[in-house]
Amino acid sequence: MLPRSVLLPITATSRRDLIERSVQLLVGLFLYGVALGFMVRGGIGVAPWDVLALGLAGQTGLGYGTMTVLVSIVVLLLWIPLRQRVGLGTVLNALLVGPSADLALALIPQPASVWIGAPMFVFGLLLLAFATGLYIAADFGPGPRDGLMTGLVRRTGWAVWIVRTLIEGSVLLVGFLLGGPVGVGTVLFAFGVGPLIGWFLPRITRMREERSRRLGALRST
Repeated sequence: MLPRSVLLPITATSRRDLIERSVQLLVGLFLYGVALGFMVRGGIGVAPWDVLALGLAGQTGLGYGTMTVLVSIVVLLLWIPLRQRVGLGTVLNALLVGPSADLALALIPQPASVWIGAPMFVFGLLLLAFATGLYIAADFGPGPRDGLMTGLVRRTGWAVWIVRTLIEGSVLLVGFLLGGPVGVGTVLFAFGVGPLIGWFLPRITRMREERSRRLGALRST
């Protein structure tokens, strides 16, 4: 019998499907952390949410890490009116992405120049968009910021790339007005990550759903 829980994917069709989705979730979150490592090593700017956290830290006197946690809590509270589902992926996002990024930073060398750093950042951005699609399509629940995106997409009916770009652009603007640091990579992230996730997410989701249907059909025979 297939185990059922609020933390498990509601679209899993068989035990094999659940195992495959679990592996997909873990690989996606690991690659998400690796992507962040490449972007940090690129050295051409931080992500918009980091601009916001650094801006708030400068205005309040609280630490960057503290503000990052507080911002995540506020974003999770925004899930309530959106009726966004919290799942195992939400929890593991908080627990695994950071260590994965630390591992990547320990292994990825510092680029010798911006001409090497910039392609590293772009590669990290592409990998992050792919990893986002991979772990969200596993259907264990998204992380705080990705959940805000998927919740708004479901409520508004707008395309993923439009919603994500509006979120990142708004966060970037507020963070900049608060005094957060903005680089070329920051702007590239704000206006590039939405279209990239909008390309990867539906395709990976369709592949996962087709695989689930095949596994479900095998289970019923």
